[in-house]
Amino acid sequence: MAAATPTPSVAVLIDRHQETLDRALAAIDSRDYWSPYPEIAKAYGETGPADGKAAFEALLGQVFPIEGQPGNGDLVAGEASPFGIELGVSYPHAETDALFAALEAARPAWAAAGPAARAAVCLEILGRINARSHEFAQAVMHTTGQAYGMAFQAGGPHAQDRGLEAVAYAFREQTRLPQSAGWTKPQGKRDPLSMVKEFTVVPRGTALLIGCNTFPTWNGYPGLFASLATGNGVLVKPHPRAVLPLALTVRIAREVLAEAGFDPNLVCLAAEHEGGTVAATLAVRPEVKLIDYTGSTGFGDWLEDNARQAQVYTEKAGVNTVVIDSTDNYRGMLNNLAFALSLYSGQMCTTPQNLLVPRTGIRTDEGSKSYDEVVADLSGAISGLLGDDARAAQILGAVVNPGVLQRSVAAAGGEFGELALAPRVVESPEFPAATIRTPALVKVDADKPDDRTAFLGECFGPVAFAVAVESTEAAVELLRRTVSEQGAMTAGGYTVDDAVEAAMVAACLDAGVSLSLNLTGGVFVNQTAAFSDLHGTGANPAANSAYCDGAFVANRFRTVEIRRHV
Repeated sequence: MAAATPTPSVAVLIDRHQETLDRALAAIDSRDYWSPYPEIAKAYGETGPADGKAAFEALLGQVFPIEGQPGNGDLVAGEASPFGIELGVSYPHAETDALFAALEAARPAWAAAGPAARAAVCLEILGRINARSHEFAQAVMHTTGQAYGMAFQAGGPHAQDRGLEAVAYAFREQTRLPQSAGWTKPQGKRDPLSMVKEFTVVPRGTALLIGCNTFPTWNGYPGLFASLATGNGVLVKPHPRAVLPLALTVRIAREVLAEAGFDPNLVCLAAEHEGGTVAATLAVRPEVKLIDYTGSTGFGDWLEDNARQAQVYTEKAGVNTVVIDSTDNYRGMLNNLAFALSLYSGQMCTTPQNLLVPRTGIRTDEGSKSYDEVVADLSGAISGLLGDDARAAQILGAVVNPGVLQRSVAAAGGEFGELALAPRVVESPEFPAATIRTPALVKVDADKPDDRTAFLGECFGPVAFAVAVESTEAAVELLRRTVSEQGAMTAGGYTVDDAVEAAMVAACLDAGVSLSLNLTGGVFVNQTAAFSDLHGTGANPAANSAYCDGAFVANRFRTVEIRRHV
């Protein structure tokens, strides 16, 4: 059917957000910097941080109701702040069959609304989330362990950017074909054949978003808004340790949907206890046609193998690698790498893990540097960056889960190899109970089997490996092989040699990983910008999709043709 005539409230939203949508569409073409959501905290008012903290604190120790969502009366709780404060928020534990019945009932009117109406409603949801960015920052901070500055930016405006980017791509793909077209085929002396052909976007069905612990909004919003903008209902299943940011998102989405005349059960929350298996149960329901997942390789592979009725988008584990051949800004390189390794305690899917350095050393603007000198100087740069505890806490955040802490302890005990830089405990002046560790830097040799076992698997968290390799050529080949076999979300390279740069580029194109070259300033390998950078490629084992490109949205709907003779 053709898109329904917009209701007055939807028409208002279309008019309100048309300029933002137009600019987002232009941005994904130009790939230049653009964002409608300020990343500066003061842009949200002088009292914004205090108001956001007060709103967050008002949620603590309370039941978080989802008005109008079917439930069985039971409650789910268990989130704990990595910074050591009590959260005590509990959520409705919905009954699965009732949830799917509500989602299925809500879908038809949304599917009939059309791409423009859906985009406008999505942008209204994002706008209201943006207005509460400081509240979201507190929620992200105290469920993920991100320091406040990072939680505000990555969990707020940058996540909202990624959501808007998905809406823009979704709108473009849905409107690529005309709604109707005339077709006339000449028949010589006979009358021409004439037909009218209509092309209707038909959503896939219900989408399941399986949230992650570290970046619930940044990793969650692309899939959430891509599915919603293409006409699908969304069941949001947060990570048990990071429910609050997505629960707030669901509540706001439901409010906007209801105000716009749609059934709020188009977006529902499925909270579960720690250790639960509801994600696996939900993933194979016949109603679920789309799944977005960020997390471990094991469960990601299981989803791809078992949720056969759904289109599955995964971001899994990988081994991010940097090749260090030469540099014309040695201090800039060291400082850039030190920050990249330290940010959020290395708990980012994009953080570099393996630094490949030739045993014979590298050329720099300060003369030749041996492998041992590079490792020692990088250790010094990390120690200098994190020498003051108050500053270190703002960069490192807190350790998100016991597994990360165990890996830090193992590195400190020499289990992964010779320590070039031991991790140390950081005391936060603001949060004395926070668990904070500086990065460990481990010296390993690419030709030693025991060392290869240590550095060729993902070691998520504040542990990095300085890998001695035979030559730059060997480093480039190890980069290519690591990405092809283990996967990676990012790769980096430092060289002043055109031939080496060409070899790095060729290796990354072959293995399917995006490459950052010679970063020495305020851009880091583990950061990507919406509307410009692609997050992942979908071309290596670490992820089967990218935030955000046409492929990420186009298979969330199909186009059905109706044709008739004139």
